[in-house]
Amino acid sequence: MHELIARKTEAFVKENLRIFPGVVILGPRQCGKSTLIKMLYRNSDSYLYLDLQNIDDLNKLHEPTLFFKANQDKTICLDEIQLVPELFSVLRSVIDADRQPGRFILLGSASRDLIQKASESLAGRIGFIELTPFTIEELMSEEKFDLNTFWLRGGYPESYLAETEEGSVLWRENFIRTYIERDIPQLGFQIPALQLRRMLSMCAHIQGQLLNATKLGESLGVTHPTIRRYTDLLEQTFILRSLSPWERNVKKRLLKSPKIYVRDSGLLHRLLQINHFNSLMGNPVFGSSWEGFVIENVIASLNDCHFSFYRDSAGDEIDLIIERNGRTIAVECKASTAPQLTKGFWNALEIIQPDNTFVAAPVQSGYPLKNGVEVCNLHELTGKLKQYFP
Repeated sequence: MHELIARKTEAFVKENLRIFPGVVILGPRQCGKSTLIKMLYRNSDSYLYLDLQNIDDLNKLHEPTLFFKANQDKTICLDEIQLVPELFSVLRSVIDADRQPGRFILLGSASRDLIQKASESLAGRIGFIELTPFTIEELMSEEKFDLNTFWLRGGYPESYLAETEEGSVLWRENFIRTYIERDIPQLGFQIPALQLRRMLSMCAHIQGQLLNATKLGESLGVTHPTIRRYTDLLEQTFILRSLSPWERNVKKRLLKSPKIYVRDSGLLHRLLQINHFNSLMGNPVFGSSWEGFVIENVIASLNDCHFSFYRDSAGDEIDLIIERNGRTIAVECKASTAPQLTKGFWNALEIIQPDNTFVAAPVQSGYPLKNGVEVCNLHELTGKLKQYFP
C-alpha cells in the first residue's frame, strides 16, 4: 500500500464543491483523481463512488433519475464520465431541481472539448478542474524525495512510488499499452494500435521540437490532416502538449508551428526505452526531456496564464514565455549545473523584453547570473512564479 501524498488541488476542489452543484475533475487515467476524492471523503458517510467501467456500478444507473433521487442526501462521484455521455442530460435535470452545491463529482480522462456534452448540458452548473500527475510542489516535502527519480519515472503515482526501477518501467509500459488498446477505442476512435504506438514514439523522438505534420505523416504513411487529428486526440487525452509560438508585431520573422512534448517525463522515457538515469544522461533527448519536465511542472503550478515559446528564423529562442495581466516572464531550461546561455537567448530577450527571466537548471540553489537573469532549481522557480502570478 502506497503512502498518500497530499495534492495541491485539494483546497481548490473543496472551494468548487461549496459553489457548484457539480464539479468535473479532468486528467489522464491513473493520475490520482479517484484517490484525491476518496481522501476528501474518507471520514464521510454522505459519499457514494461509482466506477462507470465497472458493470455492477453501471447497472445501478439503469434508471439514473431514480438512483439519484434515492441518494439525494449523498455526494455522488461518477468516475470515467466520458464513457456514458448520455448521463449529462439527466444530470442537468437533477441539478436544476435543487441546485444543491457539491451534489455531483464527475471524473474524466478526456478534455473538456472531447466531452463537449458536459459543457453544453451543464454550462454554469459545474466547475472544471484539471488534475495532473504529481508535481514538484507536492513531492518536495517528502522525506525520500529525489529529483532524478522524479524526472526519470515521471509523476504518475504508481510509477513514481514503485518499489523498484523495474516495477516503475513495467507500470509505464502497461499504461501505454492500455491507453492505446483500450482507452482510445472506448472514446470511439478506431486507430490501429501499432500505428498509434509508432506515432507516440515519433513524438517522443521529437520532444521539444517544432511539429512538422507533413514529415511525420510521411514517416507513418498517413496524410497531414490525419497527423493533426492524432495529435489533437493525444492532447485531449492529456498525453501530448503542444506549445504555441509567441506572437507579437515585431520585425523578426517568427516561426508559426507549435512545439510538441510528451507531457509526462516517465512516459517519454519509456517510449524511448530509457530505463535508468545513467541512460538518460547519455541520450540525445537529455536536454529536451528536462525542458518538457520543467514546462509541465510550471504550467501545473499556475492558473490563468498564457504559455508560449519564442523562436525566429535566425534561430534565436527562449523555451517558455508566461504572460498574465500585462506581466511577462521568460524561462530558459538548461539540464546542466553550470548552464551556458547562447547569443540567441540574449537576442531573444531583447525582442521580448520580459519583466523577469529565469534559467531552470538542476542546481542545489539559485543565484543571479547577469542582466537581471537568475538561475534557479525547479522548486525555487515554481515558488517565484507563484509570487508573480498569485
